[in-house]
Amino acid sequence: MKLIYVAIDGMGDLPIKSLGGKTPLEAAETPNMDALAKTGKTGLMYSVKKGVAPESDVAVISLLGYDPFKYSTGRGVIEAAGVGLNMKDGDLALRCNFATLGEGKNILDRRVARSLSTKEATILSKAVNQQVKLESYPATFEFQNTLGHRAVLLIKSKAKPLSSSITNSDPAYTIVNGLGVAKAEVEMVLQTCEPTDKTEAAKVSAALVNEFIEKSHALWENHPVNVKRAKEGKLKANVVLTRDAGHLLPKFFNINERYHVNFACLADMHAERGIAQLAGMESSLLPPPSGNLQKDCEVRVKALLEALPKHDCFYIHLKGPDEPGHDGNCTLKTQIISAIDKYFFGPLLKQISLKDNLICITTDHATPCSLKVHSDTPVPVLISGDHLGSGKAVKFCERECAKGSLGTIERGCELMPKLMELIKK
Repeated sequence: MKLIYVAIDGMGDLPIKSLGGKTPLEAAETPNMDALAKTGKTGLMYSVKKGVAPESDVAVISLLGYDPFKYSTGRGVIEAAGVGLNMKDGDLALRCNFATLGEGKNILDRRVARSLSTKEATILSKAVNQQVKLESYPATFEFQNTLGHRAVLLIKSKAKPLSSSITNSDPAYTIVNGLGVAKAEVEMVLQTCEPTDKTEAAKVSAALVNEFIEKSHALWENHPVNVKRAKEGKLKANVVLTRDAGHLLPKFFNINERYHVNFACLADMHAERGIAQLAGMESSLLPPPSGNLQKDCEVRVKALLEALPKHDCFYIHLKGPDEPGHDGNCTLKTQIISAIDKYFFGPLLKQISLKDNLICITTDHATPCSLKVHSDTPVPVLISGDHLGSGKAVKFCERECAKGSLGTIERGCELMPKLMELIKK
């Protein structure tokens, strides 16, 4: 029995008045996922635990069976691993966004209105790596953009180890009990990075991050890429926002050795690939979204089917619905969920048998359109396979899953051991 474990990023939501009191998942046309829900087991799940609105990395760590309070060492570390940067304990890694800074420290847009091309970001990254030098302490850095406005900063000290006991400069996220958490209310002002303990390492680390932000802003403000963008009426990508610093590699147990399986990961983003690699999986980064959902889903189905004979467990992370959740666009979110059902699950289910495969579908977190940020809302979960017996759900959605036989899973890290037990049966 093989496992196909699919997480659809940010799919969970809350009832929306304009959708007739339905969530986007409930309003979407999802005949394929509905069929799986009817023949399987369903429930709800707190992807980390109640009260925690997790960032994606924290949620994925939990979904793969690791307690993030024990294993997470910061998203920066995960991103660095995902892009292939050579990080060691004592280096400082940070997740970054290109953003738009206006007058003073006012942030006009945290993501440059999602309009920054990867090509433009690559040019700005090359400029900062070539022209900026850190001088507040003997240190070097690598700044690497990933997709669109996203990037990673890795700072290496030439003397003593650095420390992640520092605050975020990104105002939208904070650190709670060592985990990155989205803020419900955000004042769009660039924050100064501050040490959170009295160690010299934290003080030095905060100073280095602030120096990098200041110098990169000075370089990018009038860089030809941004001069051209301004002439075209676009926002400048003139500042970097940093968050979720980490200075230690996570000590994940090897997932294959723990469960005696052979896991592969197909990921849309570098963070998911980084987690999978650190967990011991063979991990592939799928091509970036092309804007054509049908084509993108077909590419992902093909990649999964090609990998199917080589492994017995698969984790697939599909990005789709998260961005319209952040943008408050419930219509687009609904359409994307429908497209994933039609173009990913439709073709996939024609090619595989539930006699030989256990399918689990869930999401890493809710991104409610009414909030435009991640929330701790419990998310729907379905597990389907011929040997499981049918459930009570008539549709795969939050309302129906709440009635399911799985009940409410209080910790997301409890799901993977359940799945491992089921494939062994």
